Amino acid sequence: MKTSGGSAAAKRRAGESTADAVEDGQVVGLGTGSTAAHAIRAIGDAVADGLDVRGVPTSFQSRQLAIEAEIPLVELDEVDGVDLAIDGADQVAGGQLIKGGGAAHAREKIVDAAADRLLVVVDPGKLADRLDRSVPVEVLPAARPVVEDRLATLGGEPTLRSAERKDGPVVTDNGNVVLDCEFGAIDAPADLAAELSSVPGVVEHGLFVNLADEIHVGREDGVDVRTP
Repeated sequence: MKTSGGSAAAKRRAGESTADAVEDGQVVGLGTGSTAAHAIRAIGDAVADGLDVRGVPTSFQSRQLAIEAEIPLVELDEVDGVDLAIDGADQVAGGQLIKGGGAAHAREKIVDAAADRLLVVVDPGKLADRLDRSVPVEVLPAARPVVEDRLATLGGEPTLRSAERKDGPVVTDNGNVVLDCEFGAIDAPADLAAELSSVPGVVEHGLFVNLADEIHVGREDGVDVRTP
């Protein structure tokens, strides 16, 4: 059963709670989305107070926020690894996630998978007993017809994501398009993730399986920290 949605205060509490886990000298993955943005701003405040960290942004949005917060930035190929990543999610069931509402899931997965620990920040409205949201699938534009056919054979109903305030589809930071694919309730996320990854033309999908180490759920009166 899904829970009710969270307020701006709940999102802020979740983001700030993970920022408290950042330690001096760490390389930190900076996730994308409204809840992760609170973590980035909180890390920026800590940097202003003397915290020595370097951030790896997962999108144009997180990069811009980090620059505004004056967090020193690096790319993955400039560091030996990522100590901690903080990221949001569109839906959480146990420790499994659906991400990609902001179309940044390809780089998010790269950074999150590279991290020694992944802390996920959400409000209660993102919690569910089973994953059942549409799964974002980033696709090479030329491969779209082939991928759509393959997704249909896997039991999905793909829809090209349209951009807002412009004509045409959403274009990712990588120059690709996104298919939002409805599968209904997903009983075996790992199996579906493997099938999606095997489709030629798929750059990355939004199923994040067995990556989260902690789920920080912001509420009106505090934060629940869950370990998958």
